[in-house]
Order: sequence, then structure tokens, then C-alpha cells
Amino acid sequence: MTYLNLENVSLDYPLYDSANRSFMRSITKNIPVGGVIKKREGNKSSILALDSISAFFESGDRVALLGHNGAGKSSLLKLLAGFYEPTSGKLSKQGKVSALLSLTAGMDAQISGYDNILLCGMLRGLSRKQVLAQMDGIAEFSELGTYLHMPIRLYSDGMMLRLAFSICASMEYEILLMDEWFGTGDLAFLDKAKQRLSQIIHSSSILVFATHNAEVARQLCNKALFLEHGKVIYQGQIEDVLRFQKEQLSVNTR
Repeated sequence: MTYLNLENVSLDYPLYDSANRSFMRSITKNIPVGGVIKKREGNKSSILALDSISAFFESGDRVALLGHNGAGKSSLLKLLAGFYEPTSGKLSKQGKVSALLSLTAGMDAQISGYDNILLCGMLRGLSRKQVLAQMDGIAEFSELGTYLHMPIRLYSDGMMLRLAFSICASMEYEILLMDEWFGTGDLAFLDKAKQRLSQIIHSSSILVFATHNAEVARQLCNKALFLEHGKVIYQGQIEDVLRFQKEQLSVNTR
């Protein structure tokens, strides 16, 4: 059975330059942006990025992470991906976790598009033989043609995104962690990318997706967590959490 299980998980980022920690603690206490700054042993301080989070995701769950900028969504994704270990609590999982948080991670600007397909495919867990077997399909999907023979430092941002997405789109995902990166790039490629992305999401066992867009969350997800100051303050079915988010926005703007 594929699952992700968080039991009272917290994550601290130490603050090494904390001369203004008292001021920062006072101004962040009552706003929903960023983790709470707390005092540690030895008069040191840290940012509590995630605070005692408990949640369980299983096969078929499509989970939206909602909340303000700095609420802890990206920190939670990175912890689930294994970039960070919990400061306290327990994270357990069954199934291969893949993170589409930065599509261009691992790409080398000095080598060609074809060489980057091979490099990034292998960095994402495929064998050289598996990447080579998919090379033509990736190249065709990217629509970059002869540019694939050139160093990618010559690419525009849109071309870079085409190549990066084409590589990621060639893979299968069991537990998929995703940030809302796909709103960028050239429009000619965007519809095609969204169709392929939809296929990837529906073929994955679990999706955890950080977004600010309620309509996209409604389209892709069946459950949600609403975070504030690193805490999950509401979780449940997608419509219930979106309703809660709307109520919170209404209260905060009065």
C-alpha cells in the first residue's frame, strides 16, 4: 500500500544572525506569513517552519496544500521529498517519492539538450538504457528540433522549460510532490503540457500539490490542508477546506 504518514512532525531552521530576533518575533507573531521565530538553548533562535503536523495520505489521495506565502507549503513538500529530516516527530512512507519542485534542477547549461536529457533522466532514477530508449519521444514532445544539439545556455526561458518538462513528462510517478510552477512558459506549449501533466497526475498513486489557485486545486485535488505559520489549522475534503480558506480571507480583510 502506498502512503505518507506524518505524526506530530516539526521542522526548525536555525537563525545564525539573530541580532534582531526580538523585533522579528514580535512582528511575525500575529501575521500569517512565515514560520514563528522561537528562542532555543544558549540564547539562539530558530524559525519553526513546520509545527506539529499530523496527516495521512494514501492511494487515491490528491492533496492540495493551501495557505499564504510563507505558510509552510514548500517546507512541507521538501520534507516529504526527503530534502529535510523532521526536527521532531515521525515521517513514514511507502512508495517511491518524486518531487517536481524545480523542473530545471540538475541541468547543465554548458552541454546540449540531448546530453541534458540523458543527465537529468539518470539523476531522476532512470538507467542510461532507459533514457536512451525514450530519447526520441522526449525530443519530439519538446518540439525543440535542432536546438537539442546546442548548449542550453543558448535557450530562452521558455525553451528551457520545454526541455525540462519533456524530460519529467517521460517518467512514471508513484508519489508525486508538485509546486505550482506550470503557470510559466510560452503559451504555445502550455496546453500540451497541461494535458500531459493531467495524465501524470491521474496515473500517480498520491499527489501532494502546493498552490494558491483555488480553481486549480478544485480541478486536481480531492483533499486539502490549510497551513498558517507552519501549522495545519484545517484539513479535510477539498470543498470544505476551500470554504474555510474563503472564510479566513474574509475575516483577515475586515
